[in-house]
Amino acid sequence: MPHLSIGKSKIHFGWDNSVKPAIEMNSGEIINVETKDCFDGQITGSSNSLDLVSLDPSRDNPVTGPILVNGAEPGDSLKVEILDIKDLGWGMTAVLPGFGLLRDDSGNSPLDVSGPALKIWKSEKGISKAKFGDIAIEVQNDPFIGTIGTAPYQKGKWLVIPPRNNGGNMDIKQNKAGSTLFLPVSVSGGLLSLGDSHLAQGDGEVCGTAIEAPTKVKLRVSVLKSKKISEPYLLFGKGRVIKKVEFLAIPGISTDLMEAAKIVTRRFISAFSSFMEPVEAYMLASVCMDLGISEIVDLPNYIVTGFFPLEVITDLDQRKKVKRSIY
Repeated sequence: MPHLSIGKSKIHFGWDNSVKPAIEMNSGEIINVETKDCFDGQITGSSNSLDLVSLDPSRDNPVTGPILVNGAEPGDSLKVEILDIKDLGWGMTAVLPGFGLLRDDSGNSPLDVSGPALKIWKSEKGISKAKFGDIAIEVQNDPFIGTIGTAPYQKGKWLVIPPRNNGGNMDIKQNKAGSTLFLPVSVSGGLLSLGDSHLAQGDGEVCGTAIEAPTKVKLRVSVLKSKKISEPYLLFGKGRVIKKVEFLAIPGISTDLMEAAKIVTRRFISAFSSFMEPVEAYMLASVCMDLGISEIVDLPNYIVTGFFPLEVITDLDQRKKVKRSIY
């Protein structure tokens, strides 16, 4: 039996419960969804950083939908099982002026990471590849849905970029194949929409983008009657680690968690700037470095740590040079 499908032409911008459904489905059915990248196709595999200057911001973060799920009513929830995510062979990472964790660092020498800057990745056999300065980087694809949500109860058009209690631009990298997302239903039909897929991302997405890519997503969507939730929940499994991976861990210490995260990012950029442009190091951190809170109780100082997997530097001699330059 063929599954339902919705193409990438059925997109909208912003959360708005007045947008007419693009398709209807029944609870428990499977649907194939084509998603566009976060720039709505304005950047291609042949683009360069100058093309970022002419982007139309009104086209940021398109989402495919809305998908009306029959029987879904306020007070219910949607169970969204992510069955598969396929890429189309390429992705991109960008730094946009005025956006990202270090947006207020513009012009600070020698770590000027203000952008615009663009890195095009080639994706093949589950690996995304790109050159950062003299260093060849290969990242294991782990694609996920960056933006997914239901229509809000409030009338009017609401921006997609900030995450909300209806879901939205959450950028949780565990929101991937094999995971199950639970979303609140605030209007009849739920009106599910999704987009902004990423092939890989570091926790924090510090430069503002990950490996952004168009994708094909397969979902099973079910209505959970009278299972009222106010915000999303996510269930995911974590497989066993089958090989030893060496990480570079960079702590940042501050009385403020946000400032500690900035310290980590600046330290990473400084460490890698002898091998690539600072803005390239910024993008590399955004794709590969996981930020985590290591300590939040030992007042007055907190620690945020960045974890960078050295295995993405595929050339062993280059990897040794990086390690020697740091310690």
